[in-house]
Amino acid sequence: MFIPAYAKDKLNIRNVIHREYPKKREREKLAKRSKKGASMDVFLTNGRSMFLAYDQGLEHGPSTDFNDKNIDPSYIMDIATKGRFNGIVFQKGLAEKYYNGKVPLIVKVNGKAALAKGEPMSRQNCSVQYAISLGAKAVGYTIYLGSQFEGEMFQEFGRIQEQAHEAGIPVIAWIYPRGSAVQNDTSKEIVSYAARTGLELGADAVKIKYTGDPQSFSWAVKAAGKALVYMSGGPKAPTDQDFLNQVQGVIEAGATGLAVGRNVWQHPDPIRLADSLRQIIFQKKNKTEETVLVQDES
Repeated sequence: MFIPAYAKDKLNIRNVIHREYPKKREREKLAKRSKKGASMDVFLTNGRSMFLAYDQGLEHGPSTDFNDKNIDPSYIMDIATKGRFNGIVFQKGLAEKYYNGKVPLIVKVNGKAALAKGEPMSRQNCSVQYAISLGAKAVGYTIYLGSQFEGEMFQEFGRIQEQAHEAGIPVIAWIYPRGSAVQNDTSKEIVSYAARTGLELGADAVKIKYTGDPQSFSWAVKAAGKALVYMSGGPKAPTDQDFLNQVQGVIEAGATGLAVGRNVWQHPDPIRLADSLRQIIFQKKNKTEETVLVQDES
């Protein structure tokens, strides 16, 4: 519900809600959400979490990222379950056909194919209510910050955020600086701008790229304020150690965790890699402590 500035100045917000929403239970829920947004607690273990993302089939095409094993969404669902991930990210079609209910579900409600070139634009393809009917505990939405179409994505995200919060579920913003106006999408300035954009648009969590070191990434975490920060896993790293070092830096910077896809489900032993990730994220292992590393056999 939109509350104009004059109402905030002249009336108590609760009185406005009381007038617009006469049912007591509905008033109480809206008043609470107007202050805090929606909780991410279902995805957290001691304040941290890791998600397994699998929306690359739409975004990149099956011939870019998949092999005979990981092209099967059932295999990914099995990794999410056995790897004890805090959330699984699916587009609605995969959620309809493959979600098993064992890991909290995040439904991506927009997406685009990789065939068209030019300034990126990603439109909504699933309603919040339908995502909830599939079992979603949160919805995700991608914004291409810096695209000439960013305003349209801002507007669409705004509607989705309000609908999700009214339904009591959080919204995660994938904020990817992209387009002709963006020269370096992993610079401290650009990544922190992405994090701050998510906060100011009302995201409960933001998924952003890593800047390359914990010192500069900590500025993005600060810019995100009370929005939780997740590192985007990105393309498969050259070695396991390279990837785990990135995750270590993200945690040192104060982030909540990561949303990883290809670095896990393209790996020859994804469950063991998930174990290594958990040691860093949840046990706060540092580089001087023994961490179970897996050798990259690919």
